[in-house]
This record gives sequence, C-alpha cells and structure tokens, in this order.
Amino acid sequence: MTSSTFGAAPKTNDSVTVNKKSHSHAVIHSLLVALVMLVLLGIPFWLLIVTAGKSQAEAIVPTMKLPSHWQLLQNFATVLTEGKMLQAFFGSIIVTVPSVFLALMLGSMASWVLARRATKPMAMVYALSISGLILPPAVVTVMMLLKMIGLSGTAFGMIGVYVGIYLSTVIFFVTGFIRTIPISLEEAARMDGAKPMRVFFTIIMPLLGPTLATATILVTLYIWNDVFYSLFILSGRMDLLPLNLYNVASAGLYLNNWHLIFAYIILMSLPLLLIFAAAQRRIISGITGGAVK
Repeated sequence: MTSSTFGAAPKTNDSVTVNKKSHSHAVIHSLLVALVMLVLLGIPFWLLIVTAGKSQAEAIVPTMKLPSHWQLLQNFATVLTEGKMLQAFFGSIIVTVPSVFLALMLGSMASWVLARRATKPMAMVYALSISGLILPPAVVTVMMLLKMIGLSGTAFGMIGVYVGIYLSTVIFFVTGFIRTIPISLEEAARMDGAKPMRVFFTIIMPLLGPTLATATILVTLYIWNDVFYSLFILSGRMDLLPLNLYNVASAGLYLNNWHLIFAYIILMSLPLLLIFAAAQRRIISGITGGAVK
C-alpha cells in the first residue's frame, strides 16, 4: 500500500506540470496571434482614421501621428457634398441589392439540383459552374454583347454581369451545405404532395440561413468595392461609390487631399462593417458548415 501510494505521487505531479506547460503555451500562442492581428489590422485602421481626421496640410504625407485638430466630421461633410457621395451611394444600392438577391436565389436553386443528382454529367456541370471562381470573364466579349442587346451603360446590364460572375461563389458555398441535409426531409414533403418549388422554399431554403449569410457578405463585398467591371461596362453613365471615388480622384478633385480620400473610404466601408458585425456568427457557421464540407 505504501509503495504504491508513493509511486503514484510523482505521476500526479508530472501531469500537473504538463498541464501548466500546455496552459502557458496556449497563453503565449494566444498573445502572439493577438499581436499579429493587431499589427496587420490595427495599424491600417489607425492610419485610415487618423488621416481622415487631419487637415490637408497635415495629411499630405500620411503618417500615424494624431492630428493637431480633429476635423473628421468636417471632412465627412465635404465628401458628401463635393464628392457627390449620396448619389453614388444610391447607385450602388440599386446595383448591389438586385445582384446579390438574384445571385443567391438562382445559385441556391442550382445548388439544390447539383447536390441531389449525383451523376457524372452533373459532376461535370458542377465543375463548370464553380469554374468562375478561378477563370476571369472576358470583359471585351461581355461589353460587346451588352452593346448588341442595348444594355451597355445601364444598371440592368451591370446587374446581369454581376449575377453571372458571382453565381459560382454561391454555388460553391451552398452545394456543399445542401449535401449535409438529410434527403428524408424532402421525401416526406413529397409524400405529402408538395411540388419541387414548395419543397425548396419550405424545406431547403430555411436551412440555408448561415451559408447564405456567408455568401451574401462575400458577394456584397465584391460588388460594393468593384471598380474594374463597372469602369468598363458603365462607362461613366452611372455613379457607384468606388467608381465615383476613382473618377473624382483621377480628375484632380482629391489630388493630394488624402484626408478626403480616406474619409470617403470610411463612409463607403461603413455599411459593410455594420452588416458584418450584425451577421458575424452566421458567417462563421456558414463557412464551417458549407464550404468546408
């Protein structure tokens, strides 16, 4: 009894020591991760806010120093009035909202079919559908096609282009998630006489909340900040936030006015930050539940 008791004591001490070491390593790892994130994210945000609050003389060379006199609200007002930001904001809303809605709706329907029909032709169709993630669209061909059908330089043409481009992103996220949904739910609804459209909107669609939240954020981010496609397709006939910033900066209105450029960027990014903060949990669960699978 005594020898066994004395023999067990060192093992207990060893386990306590191992636990303490693992705990200290976890704390150090967490501190290092927090430090890296602070450097990668904190410094750019700090530079953005500080520069946007400076005067033109102080912001001509962007630095991380605090402004001698904060004029952030004044710079916001200047951007809203002289930069025609409100008009560009409504233009971005007109293009972004229908594009995201159509991409999510059409992509979800296509993903349902691709996930439930496990055949070789459907596998090829799925591979072709998500090829848009790595293959860029032919801008010249798209522009010529829009001119032929009379949609060049219009919001409808821009919406069609965005839906076609980012449909692959939605299909990629949603298809993997639908494959995890038990097919017995759909079979039970069909036995009750439900048609395919009713099965999709009453059974499948409500379960896609987290994944659709993730896809919504990604597609909205791409469209909201896009300059390349809107520059060629709209050709200056419609104001969008990033396109308007590019136009006024290249025209000389914001030349060397870094305080106004940074203030414009803050106001342009604010809606996305609010949406991301509100849907953060759904976004993370959507990534782990859909794309990873």
